[in-house]
Amino acid sequence: MLSHRIIPCLDVKAGRVVKGVNFVELRDAGDPVAIARQYDEQGADELVFLDITASHEDRGIMLDVVRQVAECCFMPFTVGGGIRTIADVTALIQAGAEKVSINTAAVLDPMIVKQTADRFGRCATVVNIDPKRVDAADYEKRTGKRPTALSADGKVFEVHTHGGRKPTGLEAVAYAQRVVALGAGEIVLTSMDADGVKTGYDLEITGAVAAAVDVPVVASGGCGCPQHMVDVLTQTGADAVLAASIFHYGEYSIAETKQYMDEHGVAVRLVE
Repeated sequence: MLSHRIIPCLDVKAGRVVKGVNFVELRDAGDPVAIARQYDEQGADELVFLDITASHEDRGIMLDVVRQVAECCFMPFTVGGGIRTIADVTALIQAGAEKVSINTAAVLDPMIVKQTADRFGRCATVVNIDPKRVDAADYEKRTGKRPTALSADGKVFEVHTHGGRKPTGLEAVAYAQRVVALGAGEIVLTSMDADGVKTGYDLEITGAVAAAVDVPVVASGGCGCPQHMVDVLTQTGADAVLAASIFHYGEYSIAETKQYMDEHGVAVRLVE
Protein backbone atom coordinates (compact mmCIF):
# COMPACT_ATOMS: atom_id res chain seq x y z
CA MET A 1 0.00 0.00 0.00
CA LEU A 2 1.36 3.42 -0.95
CA SER A 3 1.97 5.84 1.89
CA HIS A 4 -0.09 9.01 2.04
CA ARG A 5 1.92 12.22 2.15
CA ILE A 6 1.73 14.81 4.94
CA ILE A 7 2.61 18.20 3.48
CA PRO A 8 3.07 21.42 5.46
CA CYS A 9 2.32 24.56 3.47
CA LEU A 10 4.16 27.85 3.78
CA ASP A 11 1.96 30.74 2.65
CA VAL A 12 4.45 33.58 2.29
CA LYS A 13 3.73 37.31 2.16
CA ALA A 14 6.46 39.98 2.23
CA GLY A 15 9.03 37.35 3.12
CA ARG A 16 7.14 35.96 6.13
CA VAL A 17 4.99 32.87 6.60
CA VAL A 18 1.39 33.86 7.29
CA LYS A 19 -1.90 32.09 7.89
CA GLY A 20 -5.44 33.40 7.76
CA VAL A 21 -9.08 32.39 7.59
CA ASN A 22 -10.86 32.11 4.22
CA PHE A 23 -7.77 33.68 2.58
CA VAL A 24 -7.97 36.87 4.73
CA GLU A 25 -7.11 38.03 8.29
CA LEU A 26 -3.50 36.95 7.88
CA ARG A 27 -1.26 36.61 10.93
CA ASP A 28 2.47 36.08 11.11
CA ALA A 29 3.83 32.56 11.62
CA GLY A 30 7.58 33.09 11.20
CA ASP A 31 10.55 32.97 8.86
CA PRO A 32 10.03 30.64 5.87
CA VAL A 33 13.59 29.31 5.78
CA ALA A 34 13.66 28.49 9.49
CA ILE A 35 10.23 26.87 9.36
CA ALA A 36 11.12 24.84 6.27
CA ARG A 37 14.23 23.55 8.02
CA GLN A 38 12.16 22.51 11.03
CA TYR A 39 9.68 20.56 8.90
CA ASP A 40 12.48 18.83 7.07
CA GLU A 41 14.02 17.75 10.36
CA GLN A 42 10.63 16.65 11.73
CA GLY A 43 10.01 14.23 8.85
CA ALA A 44 7.48 15.98 6.62
CA ASP A 45 7.06 14.14 3.32
CA GLU A 46 7.02 17.26 1.17
CA LEU A 47 6.79 21.03 1.49
CA VAL A 48 4.69 23.52 -0.44
CA PHE A 49 5.83 27.14 -0.64
CA LEU A 50 3.25 29.63 -1.96
CA ASP A 51 4.00 33.31 -2.50
CA ILE A 52 0.34 34.21 -1.97
CA THR A 53 0.40 37.86 -3.11
CA ALA A 54 2.76 37.61 -6.10
CA SER A 55 -0.01 37.31 -8.70
CA HIS A 56 -2.19 39.96 -7.05
CA GLU A 57 0.79 42.33 -6.86
CA ASP A 58 1.85 41.42 -10.42
CA ARG A 59 5.40 40.51 -9.48
CA GLY A 60 7.65 37.47 -9.69
CA ILE A 61 8.18 35.03 -6.87
CA MET A 62 10.99 35.62 -4.36
CA LEU A 63 13.70 33.44 -5.90
CA ASP A 64 16.22 34.19 -3.17
CA VAL A 65 13.91 32.73 -0.52
CA VAL A 66 13.23 29.71 -2.73
CA ARG A 67 16.98 29.09 -3.08
CA GLN A 68 17.51 29.33 0.67
CA VAL A 69 14.68 26.91 1.41
CA ALA A 70 15.92 24.48 -1.25
CA GLU A 71 19.43 24.57 0.19
CA CYS A 72 18.31 23.57 3.68
CA CYS A 73 15.70 20.92 2.77
CA PHE A 74 16.11 17.40 1.47
CA MET A 75 12.39 16.65 1.07
CA PRO A 76 10.54 17.34 -2.22
CA PHE A 77 9.70 21.02 -2.53
CA THR A 78 6.85 22.58 -4.52
CA VAL A 79 6.75 26.32 -5.24
CA GLY A 80 3.93 28.50 -6.53
CA GLY A 81 2.79 32.10 -6.78
CA GLY A 82 3.66 34.68 -9.41
CA ILE A 83 4.17 32.20 -12.23
CA ARG A 84 3.20 33.73 -15.56
CA THR A 85 5.41 32.14 -18.21
CA ILE A 86 7.48 29.04 -18.86
CA ALA A 87 10.52 31.22 -18.13
CA ASP A 88 9.20 31.70 -14.59
CA VAL A 89 8.78 27.94 -14.26
CA THR A 90 12.33 27.38 -15.47
CA ALA A 91 13.70 29.92 -12.98
CA LEU A 92 11.95 28.16 -10.09
CA ILE A 93 13.22 24.73 -11.11
CA GLN A 94 16.73 26.15 -11.43
CA ALA A 95 16.38 27.76 -7.98
CA GLY A 96 15.76 24.34 -6.47
CA ALA A 97 12.06 23.59 -6.72
CA GLU A 98 11.23 19.98 -7.57
CA LYS A 99 7.71 20.90 -8.65
CA VAL A 100 5.91 24.11 -9.56
CA SER A 101 2.35 24.89 -8.54
CA ILE A 102 0.50 26.93 -11.16
CA ASN A 103 -2.73 28.68 -10.19
CA THR A 104 -3.68 32.03 -11.73
CA ALA A 105 -1.53 31.51 -14.83
CA ALA A 106 -3.23 28.21 -15.63
CA VAL A 107 -6.57 30.00 -15.84
CA LEU A 108 -5.25 32.95 -17.85
CA ASP A 109 -3.18 30.81 -20.23
CA PRO A 110 -3.88 27.07 -19.86
CA MET A 111 -1.12 26.21 -22.33
CA ILE A 112 1.46 26.97 -19.64
CA VAL A 113 0.39 23.68 -18.07
CA LYS A 114 1.23 21.81 -21.27
CA GLN A 115 4.48 23.72 -21.73
CA THR A 116 5.59 22.88 -18.19
CA ALA A 117 4.70 19.21 -18.55
CA ASP A 118 6.43 18.99 -21.93
CA ARG A 119 9.64 20.56 -20.62
CA PHE A 120 9.87 19.24 -17.06
CA GLY A 121 7.45 16.30 -16.99
CA ARG A 122 4.01 15.71 -15.51
CA CYS A 123 5.52 14.89 -12.12
CA ALA A 124 6.84 18.45 -11.85
CA THR A 125 3.58 20.04 -13.01
CA VAL A 126 1.11 20.85 -10.24
CA VAL A 127 -2.05 22.93 -10.63
CA ASN A 128 -3.46 24.57 -7.52
CA ILE A 129 -7.23 25.04 -7.68
CA ASP A 130 -9.04 27.33 -5.24
CA PRO A 131 -12.80 26.62 -5.37
CA LYS A 132 -15.46 28.50 -3.44
CA ARG A 133 -19.16 27.77 -3.05
CA VAL A 134 -21.17 30.51 -4.79
CA ASP A 135 -24.90 31.00 -5.28
CA ALA A 136 -26.07 29.19 -8.43
CA ALA A 137 -28.43 31.96 -9.55
CA ASP A 138 -25.78 34.61 -9.05
CA TYR A 139 -23.24 32.47 -10.92
CA GLU A 140 -25.58 32.06 -13.89
CA LYS A 141 -26.44 35.76 -13.97
CA ARG A 142 -22.80 36.81 -13.71
CA THR A 143 -21.35 34.36 -16.22
CA GLY A 144 -24.28 33.70 -18.53
CA LYS A 145 -23.63 29.98 -18.08
CA ARG A 146 -25.85 27.34 -16.54
CA PRO A 147 -23.92 25.32 -13.93
CA THR A 148 -23.22 21.73 -14.94
CA ALA A 149 -23.00 20.49 -11.35
CA LEU A 150 -24.13 21.69 -7.93
CA SER A 151 -23.03 20.91 -4.41
CA ALA A 152 -25.34 19.16 -1.96
CA ASP A 153 -26.46 22.58 -0.70
CA GLY A 154 -27.18 23.83 -4.22
CA LYS A 155 -24.03 25.88 -4.71
CA VAL A 156 -21.53 26.07 -7.56
CA PHE A 157 -17.90 25.23 -6.83
CA GLU A 158 -16.33 28.16 -8.69
CA VAL A 159 -12.58 28.46 -9.24
CA HIS A 160 -10.97 31.68 -7.96
CA THR A 161 -7.57 33.19 -8.76
CA HIS A 162 -5.22 35.94 -7.54
CA GLY A 163 -5.09 34.54 -4.04
CA GLY A 164 -8.83 33.92 -4.01
CA ARG A 165 -9.70 37.47 -5.01
CA LYS A 166 -11.13 36.90 -8.49
CA PRO A 167 -13.95 34.56 -9.56
CA THR A 168 -13.31 32.93 -12.92
CA GLY A 169 -16.62 31.46 -14.02
CA LEU A 170 -14.96 28.04 -14.14
CA GLU A 171 -16.43 25.06 -12.33
CA ALA A 172 -13.84 23.21 -10.27
CA VAL A 173 -14.41 19.63 -11.40
CA ALA A 174 -14.52 20.39 -15.11
CA TYR A 175 -11.52 22.67 -14.77
CA ALA A 176 -9.53 19.98 -12.97
CA GLN A 177 -10.24 17.56 -15.81
CA ARG A 178 -9.09 20.16 -18.34
CA VAL A 179 -5.73 20.88 -16.71
CA VAL A 180 -5.03 17.18 -16.23
CA ALA A 181 -5.69 16.66 -19.95
CA LEU A 182 -3.13 19.40 -20.63
CA GLY A 183 -0.47 17.67 -18.53
CA ALA A 184 -0.96 18.43 -14.85
CA GLY A 185 0.44 15.54 -12.83
CA GLU A 186 -1.09 16.59 -9.52
CA ILE A 187 -3.92 18.79 -8.23
CA VAL A 188 -3.71 20.76 -4.99
CA LEU A 189 -7.31 21.52 -4.12
CA THR A 190 -7.73 24.33 -1.59
CA SER A 191 -11.28 24.94 -0.41
CA MET A 192 -11.71 28.67 0.18
CA ASP A 193 -14.73 27.99 2.37
CA ALA A 194 -12.79 25.69 4.69
CA ASP A 195 -9.45 27.52 4.62
CA GLY A 196 -8.22 28.33 8.13
CA VAL A 197 -11.56 27.44 9.74
CA LYS A 198 -10.10 24.19 11.15
CA THR A 199 -13.37 22.27 11.08
CA GLY A 200 -12.18 19.74 8.50
CA TYR A 201 -11.48 19.49 4.79
CA ASP A 202 -14.29 19.96 2.29
CA LEU A 203 -15.02 16.30 1.68
CA GLU A 204 -17.58 16.95 -1.04
CA ILE A 205 -15.47 18.91 -3.50
CA THR A 206 -12.35 16.86 -2.71
CA GLY A 207 -14.17 13.63 -3.43
CA ALA A 208 -15.72 15.02 -6.61
CA VAL A 209 -12.36 16.13 -8.04
CA ALA A 210 -10.54 12.97 -6.96
CA ALA A 211 -13.18 10.85 -8.69
CA ALA A 212 -12.96 12.91 -11.88
CA VAL A 213 -9.20 12.82 -12.49
CA ASP A 214 -6.56 10.10 -12.67
CA VAL A 215 -3.72 12.02 -10.97
CA PRO A 216 -3.01 12.53 -7.26
CA VAL A 217 -5.21 15.06 -5.47
CA VAL A 218 -3.84 16.89 -2.43
CA ALA A 219 -6.58 17.98 -0.03
CA SER A 220 -6.05 21.49 1.34
CA GLY A 221 -7.97 23.90 3.53
CA GLY A 222 -9.69 23.29 6.86
CA CYS A 223 -7.46 20.90 8.78
CA GLY A 224 -7.77 21.33 12.53
CA CYS A 225 -6.52 17.98 13.82
CA PRO A 226 -5.13 14.63 12.59
CA GLN A 227 -8.62 13.11 12.51
CA HIS A 228 -9.53 15.51 9.73
CA MET A 229 -6.66 14.06 7.70
CA VAL A 230 -7.89 10.55 8.37
CA ASP A 231 -11.40 11.55 7.27
CA VAL A 232 -10.40 13.09 3.95
CA LEU A 233 -7.97 10.33 3.04
CA THR A 234 -10.39 7.51 3.85
CA GLN A 235 -13.55 9.09 2.47
CA THR A 236 -12.62 10.98 -0.71
CA GLY A 237 -9.87 9.26 -2.65
CA ALA A 238 -7.38 12.07 -1.97
CA ASP A 239 -3.75 10.96 -2.10
CA ALA A 240 -2.20 13.48 0.28
CA VAL A 241 -3.07 16.18 2.80
CA LEU A 242 -1.76 19.69 3.14
CA ALA A 243 -1.94 21.64 6.39
CA ALA A 244 -0.57 24.85 7.84
CA SER A 245 -2.02 26.20 11.09
CA ILE A 246 -1.86 23.00 13.12
CA PHE A 247 1.85 22.69 12.37
CA HIS A 248 2.93 26.35 12.32
CA TYR A 249 1.60 27.12 15.79
CA GLY A 250 2.74 23.88 17.41
CA GLU A 251 -0.67 22.31 17.95
CA TYR A 252 0.55 19.02 16.49
CA SER A 253 3.93 17.77 15.37
CA ILE A 254 4.56 15.89 12.16
CA ALA A 255 5.57 12.79 14.15
CA GLU A 256 2.49 12.64 16.37
CA THR A 257 0.22 13.36 13.42
CA LYS A 258 1.67 10.43 11.50
CA GLN A 259 1.49 8.20 14.56
CA TYR A 260 -2.20 9.02 14.98
CA MET A 261 -2.92 8.31 11.33
CA ASP A 262 -1.04 5.02 11.45
CA GLU A 263 -3.05 3.95 14.51
CA HIS A 264 -6.25 4.74 12.59
CA GLY A 265 -5.39 2.62 9.59
CA VAL A 266 -3.93 5.23 7.25
CA ALA A 267 -0.66 4.25 5.57
CA VAL A 268 2.03 6.89 6.22
CA ARG A 269 5.81 7.01 6.37
CA LEU A 270 6.44 7.07 10.11
CA VAL A 271 9.11 9.32 11.57
CA GLU A 272 11.97 7.30 13.04
